[in-house]
Amino acid sequence: MVKLGIIRETKNPPDRRVPLTPEQCRRLLDDNPDLDIVVQPSPIRCFSDREYADLGIPLDENLSACDVLMGVKEVKLDALLPDKTYLFFSHTAKEQPYNRGLLQEVIRKRIRLVDYEYLTRDGERVVAFGRWAGLVGAYNGLRAYGLKNNSYMLKPANECFDLAELMAELERVDIGDARVLVTGGGRVAGGALEILEAASIHRVEPEDFLRGDMGAAVFTRIDPWHYTRRKDGLEFDFGHFVQHPGEYESAFDAFGERTDLFIPCHFWDPDSPLMVTREHLASGQFPIRMVADISCDIGEPVASTIRASTIADPFYGYDPATGEETGPFDPGAITVMAVDNLPGELPRDAATDFGEALVRSVIPEILGQQDSGMLARASITEGGALTPPYAYLKNYLEGRS
Repeated sequence: MVKLGIIRETKNPPDRRVPLTPEQCRRLLDDNPDLDIVVQPSPIRCFSDREYADLGIPLDENLSACDVLMGVKEVKLDALLPDKTYLFFSHTAKEQPYNRGLLQEVIRKRIRLVDYEYLTRDGERVVAFGRWAGLVGAYNGLRAYGLKNNSYMLKPANECFDLAELMAELERVDIGDARVLVTGGGRVAGGALEILEAASIHRVEPEDFLRGDMGAAVFTRIDPWHYTRRKDGLEFDFGHFVQHPGEYESAFDAFGERTDLFIPCHFWDPDSPLMVTREHLASGQFPIRMVADISCDIGEPVASTIRASTIADPFYGYDPATGEETGPFDPGAITVMAVDNLPGELPRDAATDFGEALVRSVIPEILGQQDSGMLARASITEGGALTPPYAYLKNYLEGRS
């Protein structure tokens, strides 16, 4: 028998998502007699306590009897229970300095930490919120564009009940003859493209994007072979780029010079070339007036992303002359959207999608019905120590990196 607990989200600002919906919990219990599920009550969850209780899912503040505890975001240190298995997005494996204390506490309490980001099959992630980040981020970009130009008004994404209502809002969008650029090729970019297409913005090939006046709003999506090139002049090789990003230089300028609304959705390695520098923006070389930075890498490779923003206050301004923050729609300012938990704006839809992936691919591993090595690959710690695949975090853990 495995007892699974759904924990209350404790990170601030609050996140309303859940790893498993009430219906998914009920289905799991009906299909798996060797499984118990208990839910910790929460006043902020997008699915209410009543929705769980109505389907016969027990609620209990005390989860100490659970073997496995599942959440979404990082857990407050004093809420961590010792000697348990936890699944959540820990944001520690890339040595994020703000979560060093979390990893230290996990080690101290002998917790097995399974990070959703590293649950993979054949090298591909099996659970992710990426599509939802792309959907909401691109929507927020279009919303900000309307506010900036006083041309239309969209309801904030977090005030839409679900994706269907959000999509209906897009009928109001009219960005004139603006050019929209998307970088990246994964789930995040795919979500952004869904929004742009639903807003009836015409898609063009990257080569056409660089040409003269289109007479209407257009968007394109570009990959690393469009916006970088090898310093040695040899042909672009994606595998080589991933392994040696420092051997490439930026080829972004041609696109930056034709872009009004930039939507970064790419993964960026700190050794990769910069895209939008302070000099580009200060000189006026790039006409970019709006950045919906879904990637949300602070400071680089897009200089105007000087901090993350929040669902409650998603926009701020960047003064290209000074590099300082201004009001989001001040004259001359570049408007920036850099919310770092975008899927939380459509929590019911995003959680349902995420939970289905867990039910399909991860819960069978937790119950021992199959063992692909997935949980081992994603276990950062176990028994009070780093696991071998994450031994490189030793200096970070000890505060020496």
